[in-house]
Amino acid sequence: METVAGIVTHDPPPAAGGRQGGPLIVTEDSELLDDLLRLCAAAGATPEVHHGVPERRGSWEAAPLVLVGDDAARRVRGAARRRGVILVGRDQDDSGVWRRAVEIGAEHVLMLPDGEQWLVDRIADVAEGVGRPALTVGVIGGRGGAGASTLACALAVTSAREGLRTLLVDADPLGGGLDVLLGGETAEGLRWPAFASSRGRVGGGALEESLPELHSLRVLSWDRGDRIAVPPQAVRAVLAAARRRGGTVVVDLPRRIDDGVAEVLGQLDVGLLVVPAELRAVAAAGRVASAVGMVLRDLRVAVRGPYPPGLDDREVARLLGLPLAGEVPLEPGLLRPDEGTAPPGAVGRGPLARFCKEFWERALVEAGTA
Repeated sequence: METVAGIVTHDPPPAAGGRQGGPLIVTEDSELLDDLLRLCAAAGATPEVHHGVPERRGSWEAAPLVLVGDDAARRVRGAARRRGVILVGRDQDDSGVWRRAVEIGAEHVLMLPDGEQWLVDRIADVAEGVGRPALTVGVIGGRGGAGASTLACALAVTSAREGLRTLLVDADPLGGGLDVLLGGETAEGLRWPAFASSRGRVGGGALEESLPELHSLRVLSWDRGDRIAVPPQAVRAVLAAARRRGGTVVVDLPRRIDDGVAEVLGQLDVGLLVVPAELRAVAAAGRVASAVGMVLRDLRVAVRGPYPPGLDDREVARLLGLPLAGEVPLEPGLLRPDEGTAPPGAVGRGPLARFCKEFWERALVEAGTA
């Protein structure tokens, strides 16, 4: 057993997919019950409460999480052994709590109030149904005007068209807003400033439902007001919530690396560095790759033509020392995204959409989700 912040744990149970509902609470301690109900409310879960093992057949076995008050340990001693049982107490000096945890097969021993945040997170996990996190891809330009934002939108639009839950995140407050690029600057929903004060855990479902829905995907972008700094801890919490919902998350990244961008890089599965086939662009992209590579291990280059003599996509990748993700094809929407045309990647048979579809097919197989 290992003690961490008032919590003693065995190996955690495997995460389950699909929404599961609230936990089962077993206790007769009214004060403890009030605390556990409060924590369930904070996690957005509605629990089932009993004084002992439920008489209704299957309730004990089917609950996604069981919170047993230390006062009720003896009453559940004969219950069927199962995973996801937590023994909750208050007396840190009571050495008998470990023996009672073993007797009921508890996987965790949690002491309040020290373990409150940990417990809220666990309850929220089972309420939301935590499964495989979203495949998260970041897109960054090797130089200004490389077309990274357009490619990010095209990847998201293609992912949504393929039937995947998709969230597009604009991580560049100076980029003009991805909702504009998608033609949804007036769409109802929250933008980044609404999450600037986020701390701890953000509910994945609540986040998704609060964002504008454009082209069958959700978009987290910036508003047209004064720039508001979003602290790194808020960026971390919001992106973690987005990833918990599964599917795909696409992040449009700025070329400068600050603390907030570092938080995003730390949660990416794959990064795409968009580089025009120009020697100056390759030189600039090398500096970006060096900074990004300090945090992100899987960074690939996506090359955009046309090519001058002696330079092609493989040579650009070789010069940068990065694996080649492919050649980003030229089409009018990529070069002129703000002229009232369809969103990037919206034409399913277009070259850009085909590039994006092939990328997702490879990436999903590599991630083991296809």
